[in-house]
Amino acid sequence: MVAAHMAAYRSGGLRMEPFLGRSKQLAALPWQMIFALPAFLVVLTVIVFVHEMGHYLVARWNGIAIQTFSVGFGRELWGLTDRHGTRWRLSIIPLGGYVRFVGDMNAASVPDEEFIANAGPELRERLFVNKNVWRRIAVVAAGPIANIILTFLILYALLLGYGRFTISPVIGEVLPNSVAAEAGLLNGDTVISVDGYDVRGFEDFQRLVATSPQRAVSIVVERDGGKQTIVVVPESTTIRDQFGNTRRVGRIGVTREVGEGEVTLYRPGLTEAVAMTFEEMRFIIDRTAAFLGDFFVGRGDVEQLGGPVRVAKVSGEVATLGIIPLINLVALLSLNIGIFNLLPIPMLDGGHLAYYIAEAIRGRPLSQRVQEIGFRFGLAVVFTLMVFTLVNDTLLEVLRSLS
Repeated sequence: MVAAHMAAYRSGGLRMEPFLGRSKQLAALPWQMIFALPAFLVVLTVIVFVHEMGHYLVARWNGIAIQTFSVGFGRELWGLTDRHGTRWRLSIIPLGGYVRFVGDMNAASVPDEEFIANAGPELRERLFVNKNVWRRIAVVAAGPIANIILTFLILYALLLGYGRFTISPVIGEVLPNSVAAEAGLLNGDTVISVDGYDVRGFEDFQRLVATSPQRAVSIVVERDGGKQTIVVVPESTTIRDQFGNTRRVGRIGVTREVGEGEVTLYRPGLTEAVAMTFEEMRFIIDRTAAFLGDFFVGRGDVEQLGGPVRVAKVSGEVATLGIIPLINLVALLSLNIGIFNLLPIPMLDGGHLAYYIAEAIRGRPLSQRVQEIGFRFGLAVVFTLMVFTLVNDTLLEVLRSLS
């Protein structure tokens, strides 16, 4: 549900593009609307397909009978049945998907006790519910893991294929009376790292500070041949991107002019690219967790919390920038959805994992009564969150159109 928040930061690259002006926004609006729905469907379909394929493949490897592989919910728009008896279907509501095993009562994998009791010996061995707990854990975890792997492969391939443009991480000017000046940063300081993240270019420094509004960050700089650690708390500033969207970013009051020839293309080797990709994924997860944590301490910005409408809007905007930004968006949303699904909320993969881990520890499953209560609670949480983000997205778009 917070994927749009992270995507908005990355789609602009945190280079703080100037506001285009009201007339240009209105001129671009029809194109954004035209691109939004198909881009959203492509992005979400890829992510859902990969997620469910993770469940499907591990289930097949464990000899589990699979009834349905569905992208989307509700009425079937298109489908076919393969030689294993699995129904592959594309459904009318494109907001998720599921793999339904033989012996499940519904798409949430609630066991059909009557069917299981009447199944023959051969089929009974292939039922998901009758597999040992570690095989069930592997099947459930495979979906989120597939999303995480997809993110890694995309970011790694983009890094190897395109490299990255960078400028040296040297502070050009510290503005008077700014946060940076009060903290002790000086002109000419070379930034080494921020919050433990390596800074390879000034753009890294910008992004790490910008994604930490009102949160303390630890900056390691090189000065006069030695290293110093300086802690600053970036001020929160609201900016507009080239699409007219507002977002809250951190600023500390440093600038750097870029001269001719200072921008270089850096291409990492195969091994270094692996480390850089993992660091990028760690950054996304860390900043997403920090964003959610802000809500518990009263710093949360509800305008940055996005649901289906916001994701569709961001997808349309990013699609106007080209295929590479759209592929990058797929990677970012895939990671967010993979992590979100690991939360221990019944109805999500993480909820099922919590049940199975409890079963592994106890040596027997939780009672059906406990599981049923958990599923009802999980359904209420997920439904409430979906309704909240949908209403929030809609109201924000209405307010923006009137402003």
